[in-house]
Amino acid sequence: MNIVTGLGWALVHFVWQGAVIGLLTALALHLSQSARIRYGLSCLAMVLMGLCFVVTVVVSTPIRALSVPETFAVQVAGAGGASQFVSGATDLGSVLPWVVRLWIAGVILLGLYRIGGWLMLRRMRRSGVCAVTHGWQTRVSELALRMRVSKPVELLESSLAEVPVVMGWLRPILLMPVGMLAGMPVSQVEAILLHELAHVVRQDAFVNLMQTAVESLFFYHPAVWWTSRVIREEREKCCDDLVVAMQGDAHNYAMALLTLEERRTFRQELVMAANGGNLMNRVRRLMQQPEEPGGVAGLCVSLAILLSVFCVFAFAQAKQSPYDAWLKSDVVYIIEDREKAAYAGLKSDEERTKFIEQFWLRRDPTPATPENEFKLEHYRRIVYANKKFASKMEGWKTDRGRVYILYGPPDELEKHPERNKENWLYHQISGKGANVIVSFTYKNGEYVWDLDPSVRH
Repeated sequence: MNIVTGLGWALVHFVWQGAVIGLLTALALHLSQSARIRYGLSCLAMVLMGLCFVVTVVVSTPIRALSVPETFAVQVAGAGGASQFVSGATDLGSVLPWVVRLWIAGVILLGLYRIGGWLMLRRMRRSGVCAVTHGWQTRVSELALRMRVSKPVELLESSLAEVPVVMGWLRPILLMPVGMLAGMPVSQVEAILLHELAHVVRQDAFVNLMQTAVESLFFYHPAVWWTSRVIREEREKCCDDLVVAMQGDAHNYAMALLTLEERRTFRQELVMAANGGNLMNRVRRLMQQPEEPGGVAGLCVSLAILLSVFCVFAFAQAKQSPYDAWLKSDVVYIIEDREKAAYAGLKSDEERTKFIEQFWLRRDPTPATPENEFKLEHYRRIVYANKKFASKMEGWKTDRGRVYILYGPPDELEKHPERNKENWLYHQISGKGANVIVSFTYKNGEYVWDLDPSVRH
């Protein structure tokens, strides 16, 4: 449960963390026109998103591992029964397990989608391919040498590829659509080949893998998808710049990209291709014409909506005062109706603090001693219930947790796993009688008590 709580808080806090990183990245990109700098800034933003999440998990897990009632118990033990207190578990804390479950489901679904795409790529790599002529393979080796590619690159023609793509990291393979080598001018084909080799020399496959992982983990955040899109666009522009630097003919290369646009269809961005990103913006950039806006306004609107929802949710959690939480969680099982009515009529926090002091004092079996044994035992039971009986909900909210908090540990415990039953025997319960049996039945992942009238509270 500790790691679940830490993950839940990290997922919640990433809402604002991702938004802040996204907005700062958008501002930094607005101040730079260099494709290399914009690419580096976007990659840095992606790395920071992952680091923020990991750090938040590490920081949140030990803090949130102690339930609030446990924190209260520690304070009481150290303060000798002082009136300080912390509320019970918040509503947000109670929904964290569901947040984690929904996140895991989303990661799994997106992971299955990615696996399907990876299987399609493996099929493309092994099916419908044929070797190119010796002349073209030699030419690719010469271009790779000029591009300073240290790995051997195999050139194949593919009946499944619609545009040139480079696949693989350790053993890169360059797939060209059947007929493209013979159907385009040699200079344009070489420009496309140089573009794909630029991906290899820049190790873009590794960055692409990192992007895929971050997208899968933070699929719910628009800033992640926007940052990833910027990385893909700027990566293609960086490769374009390398091609132009090698050939020195931006117009010829732009014509090659326009030819590729005619072959373009919708497909998954799991590999790098020469027509990736916003191709028309890339052509305008090569021809030194203004590019279309990068969609920063849409990102800002999405982040504003996301942050608004987060703030409303956080405000809804914060508006519950610790005095209300004390009533609804700390003492919900032991406070009497007349005490509850009196508490509801109090007007100030000072009056509520005094009431709480008197509430515990009335139950103190040894008022002359500095410690309130009843109070300490009550919070010890809450701590134990949270550790022992937590499942889909916090332990103090479960039926077993409620019985344990009210009556303490059973004198005898019988477990019948074959019947999904568990019986607690109390030799004596004040006001309830002798030899009281409380039965629990396992239903829908939780032990639910059989409502015995003798132990109803």
